[in-house]
Amino acid sequence: VPPAGAAPSPAPLRAFVEKPDAARAAAMLAEGRYLWNAGIFLFKVSSILEAFRAHAPDLIAPVQAALDGAKRDLGFTRLDAGPWAKVQPISIDYAVMEKAHNLSVVPYAGRWSDLGDWASVWRETADETGVALSGPTLAIDCTNTLLRSEAGGQRVVGIGLDDIVAVAMPDAVLIAHKSRTQEVKAAVAALKAEGAPQAETFPRDHRPWGWFESLVIGERFQVKRIVVHPGAALSLQSHHHRSEHWIVVQGTARVTVDEEVKLVTENQSVYIPLGAKHRMENPGKLPMVLIEVQTGSYLGEDDILRYEDVYARN
Repeated sequence: VPPAGAAPSPAPLRAFVEKPDAARAAAMLAEGRYLWNAGIFLFKVSSILEAFRAHAPDLIAPVQAALDGAKRDLGFTRLDAGPWAKVQPISIDYAVMEKAHNLSVVPYAGRWSDLGDWASVWRETADETGVALSGPTLAIDCTNTLLRSEAGGQRVVGIGLDDIVAVAMPDAVLIAHKSRTQEVKAAVAALKAEGAPQAETFPRDHRPWGWFESLVIGERFQVKRIVVHPGAALSLQSHHHRSEHWIVVQGTARVTVDEEVKLVTENQSVYIPLGAKHRMENPGKLPMVLIEVQTGSYLGEDDILRYEDVYARN
């Protein structure tokens, strides 16, 4: 920014300095003309779109195509996956901000963290012994350690740990030295290369009618919890490779199996043979919950043939 005393607030931004070494960073701070980029931006929609068109046209084109091809259902806008897959993973700083010439900055003096990794979460939540706990956890003789169990995760117990982060999620557990939590990105890339579903999907999958999550996956079987919103309905569909058993545990389901339509209440079940046209609906005023047990040679989500769908899905 301009020299002290000559700069208004907001002050015009003169240049970015990317990742200086320690000596250079210390000299910059001592000079008093450099500010740390907190990554908090304010702009009009029209201004940022104009900036992307000028400095990153290869990014905005697939984003616009993904939005143009989006489908909307209930509270969701589902972008077109084809164009969206072509969007390059690049930060807004590299793509636009470091190339733009009409930027201003406002100094902020206060406590701030972007919570960019688990180490920063530990710094903000640790107690006087340096231990941060969240969820069903237990720490015995631990120091400078974060133990966390996300919803659906297992109980986490630590004994004699120091400088460790352990986070249990429904489908994976992360254990890392606290100084290396920035390397989660590399771990995700390695999982993706192995084809591990944890790299790209979460156990709970939201749909226009509600959501489902996998509870158990085994050889030729899968168990799911399915929650259907009041008044919502799944598509009329069939499967080539699996049959299903539905057990209602909360509410009432209106179930279609081929030509038969019936109400299934709590603690009742229904069998869906392989190849049968079927649908479930929630005619009630409260969420309907059921357990689905799938059996068959292939249990992928793409084994579905839709005949009718109120959300216009293919």
